[in-house]
Amino acid sequence: MNPEKDFSPLTPNIVRALNDKLYEKRKVAALEIEKLVREFVAQNNSTQIRHVIQILASEFALSQHPHSRKGGLIGLAACSIALGKDSGLYLKELIEPVLTCFNDSDSRLRYYACEALYNIVKVARGAVLPHFNLLFDGLSKLAADPDPNVKSGSELLDRLLKDIVTESNKFDLVAFVPLLRERIYSNNQYARQFIISWIHVLESVPDINLLDYLPEILDGLFQILGDNSKEIRRMCEVVLGEFLKEIKKTPSSVKFAEMANILVIHCQVADETKLTNDLIQLTAMTWMREFIQLAGRVMLPYSSGILTAVLPCLSYDDRKKNTKEAASACNHSLMKLVTPEDDEEEDEEKNGSTGSPSREDGQPKTEADSNDMLNASQESVGFSNISFFTPASADRPQVTLDLDGIVQVLDRHLHDSSTGMMTRIAVLKWLYHLYIKTPRKMFRHTDSLFPMLLKTLSDESDEVILKDLEVLAEIASSPAGQTDQVGSCDSTDNKLALKVPESAKPGQQPSTGSKAVDSSPSTPSMNSYFYKFMINLLKRFSLERKLLENRGAFIIRQLCLLLHAENIFHSMADILLKEEDLKFASTMVQTLNTILLTSAELFQLRNQLKDLRTQESCALFCCLYRSWCHNPVATVSLCFLTQNYKHAYDLIQKFGDLEVTVDFLMEVDKLVQLIESPIFTYLRLQLLDVENNPYLIKALYGLLMLLPQSQAFQLLSHRLRCVPNPELMRTVDESKYMDSKQQVASKRASHTQMDYNELLQHFDRVQSKHLEVRHQRSGRASDHPDRKLM
Repeated sequence: MNPEKDFSPLTPNIVRALNDKLYEKRKVAALEIEKLVREFVAQNNSTQIRHVIQILASEFALSQHPHSRKGGLIGLAACSIALGKDSGLYLKELIEPVLTCFNDSDSRLRYYACEALYNIVKVARGAVLPHFNLLFDGLSKLAADPDPNVKSGSELLDRLLKDIVTESNKFDLVAFVPLLRERIYSNNQYARQFIISWIHVLESVPDINLLDYLPEILDGLFQILGDNSKEIRRMCEVVLGEFLKEIKKTPSSVKFAEMANILVIHCQVADETKLTNDLIQLTAMTWMREFIQLAGRVMLPYSSGILTAVLPCLSYDDRKKNTKEAASACNHSLMKLVTPEDDEEEDEEKNGSTGSPSREDGQPKTEADSNDMLNASQESVGFSNISFFTPASADRPQVTLDLDGIVQVLDRHLHDSSTGMMTRIAVLKWLYHLYIKTPRKMFRHTDSLFPMLLKTLSDESDEVILKDLEVLAEIASSPAGQTDQVGSCDSTDNKLALKVPESAKPGQQPSTGSKAVDSSPSTPSMNSYFYKFMINLLKRFSLERKLLENRGAFIIRQLCLLLHAENIFHSMADILLKEEDLKFASTMVQTLNTILLTSAELFQLRNQLKDLRTQESCALFCCLYRSWCHNPVATVSLCFLTQNYKHAYDLIQKFGDLEVTVDFLMEVDKLVQLIESPIFTYLRLQLLDVENNPYLIKALYGLLMLLPQSQAFQLLSHRLRCVPNPELMRTVDESKYMDSKQQVASKRASHTQMDYNELLQHFDRVQSKHLEVRHQRSGRASDHPDRKLM
């Protein structure tokens, strides 16, 4: 420093002492400066005061010499003490040089700077608030200082500043939030601790409404929640907990929409190996649950993003039980927000036909627009494994369900082979719910969803299959799915001409579920997708024989409950009639026949077929019979069920011309076992009426003659030995008995004008095809003896 330079009004002694390396001498100089400034204050000489501060700042505090800088700092503090309440007029000149020293490489000098600023702030109190951002910026750097003394000094200053902010009602939160938003992303633990402590303080001040600016800092808070320090995580949890309490108290003033996407990001774990991510995810999921419950339909535009985050959590094990429960609550609450109002068409809403406000933002969003929106928003996140969604209607006054986005998310989870069972169930529940609440809009997506829904029938879980069948059944029966022409789910000719009894009147309406007179592939209670479903289901059974063997009966029984058994059997019989793979047709008929005869779900259908007293039951019998002809034993059992005993006897007579194989005999064996089951109790009782049921007895004897002397042979032989002598069974009033029998027979005959000869001829034709196919196979096998038959 130049000793000849004029530092007046500072005396040479003061200047010399300020430059001294000893602290005591610098302290004496500071006392002299304090005395000098007090005199200027008394004289109201602001010019000289500013001149002293300027000299101390430029010539000392910002000097190249370390001792001069230390002298300048203590001198500025002395000025502030001397100024007292008037220091607020000179704060900018006092604070800025001190803050510059916060960046000094000498830790002792940083400590003195901290001490000087403490004294300046202590005197000025509330007057420092206009300079709060500068002070906060400097303090945030000292909070991460490696020197413990500097850090300790900064903590004292920090506490003083917090007290001032808490006491004052002039804190400028608007100016502070941008700085807070910037500093909250610091990775330094001490800086994070400093930030969290300040947010906690500001949150506790009644006059400061930090909740309005929560969207600005929420992402940063979740970042801090992942800190390695347990103490910092605990502090952050407390702060977030306080915010959530405040949100619950005053939900009307909360900006839910602005924070929804932040929660979506943090509900998804980017790195499962990092334990702190579990805490972030659980906290974000808890917030999401509260947001959905408090904000309601405001959250609907973000549904696709929420589901992306929530659905995978539903398959978590007990290690993440709390997260799983929170996710389940989110999922349930979000589902309840979807209502039939969301099925209203955009053009209807524009024209005001539904009474809702008209829109002014142009054309309704297309599926392609939705995809572009999703792709663009995903890129904005910067994480390849985190999905982020822009709301479909952020600028619209009316909340709109982002159905395209939701369906896209659900479809993606169904296609993902790694998706857990509970997640798959939740996806299917969502699809079912959407088809119930928004059927018109959902049927736009049906053609794209349909193949995956069919594929899901091969799932390992019975519960998944049940939910999948519910969705498919809703698709097949919803009135919204009725179209003029069948879509492109398959290339099969869906329209089959069904033969009906000649006595059926053209204008007569069949019973519910009957499809006998309908030229459309849809039954009266079903829509156009029903027939597609049946065709594709049988295709799947044909391609996946294991599925048919292991789950076929289960799937068909459930469908009979969901879609009316008559619809299922009628349509499947129609389709099997044109099946080119005769072996599969025979196997499928055998499966359907077993279900028909044994399943409790088909009790009503069995009763309908048992008596054949209506046109519809006769038409159903004819339809089933023509397909059942693929399997001779199944055809006989159908005749037994419908009490067509003479026709059953005629069929058994033709068995002599068929190729009797081991499989054939095993089927006869199973039929004998069925005859002994409760299903055929009525048939066994009819054996008592020998005179009126001769063909029943003949048919049973025919089966007996087909069987080798096996256990089934013994069983049936024993049953037939129990048939009584007709002479012993005659009643006294035989004429009345015969009259009643004739009345029953005539009543049945009036509805059963069926051409049994034609049915027999059809049976012969079908069996001839089977024989021809078997011969072709055996021929190919003999031509290629080394080739393994599949």
